[in-house]
Amino acid sequence: MKRREFTLALGTVSLLARTARAADKPVEGKDYTLVKSPVPVPAGGKIEVVEFFGYWCPHCNAFEPLLEAWAAKLPPDVDLRRVPVGWQAMHVPYQRLYYALEAMGQVPAIQRKVFHAIHEQDLRIVGDDDIAPFAAAIGVDAAKLAAAMKSAAVAAKVKTANQLFKDYGVEGVPTLVIGGRYLTTPGKAGSQERVLQITDALIAEVRASR
Repeated sequence: MKRREFTLALGTVSLLARTARAADKPVEGKDYTLVKSPVPVPAGGKIEVVEFFGYWCPHCNAFEPLLEAWAAKLPPDVDLRRVPVGWQAMHVPYQRLYYALEAMGQVPAIQRKVFHAIHEQDLRIVGDDDIAPFAAAIGVDAAKLAAAMKSAAVAAKVKTANQLFKDYGVEGVPTLVIGGRYLTTPGKAGSQERVLQITDALIAEVRASR
């Protein structure tokens, strides 16, 4: 290859690389939206990624393995926080369930089992009588789970969660909010895999703005 042809080829490769990087850059209004009223986050702390989810949601069930694998590789300055959403009365027991498991220190070990119990074993929590068989399915103490679900501390966390998803303008689950200012969903990003790529890019934006 002649020198001039090589230079042109090299320039073409460079242009294609820049074009690819531009294509990967998240686009506001398409891949994500800005939170209308950014929620204050602790100054100087970690970059918080909030996942709004529902145990009852089949999309959240499908997203969970991808999210767990992604979360396992998070850098030290990023923290994942889960917030259970409840738009209807039937969702509230599952909000209480999450915060009860969190209080028991069981979320990391039990999260996938909860989704499995609901979506594969067709178990539901509607009333108190449903707690014992559900606890048996996910491998936790039924009495401790029931007590935690009925606690004032869990009720307070559910109230805070309800206010938080309203403040962020969450309209569906799963939804990810990055640094209190960027909101994205698999629907906006185009797939559940790409929404995590978008999230990584937005984490970088937050980091660069500090």
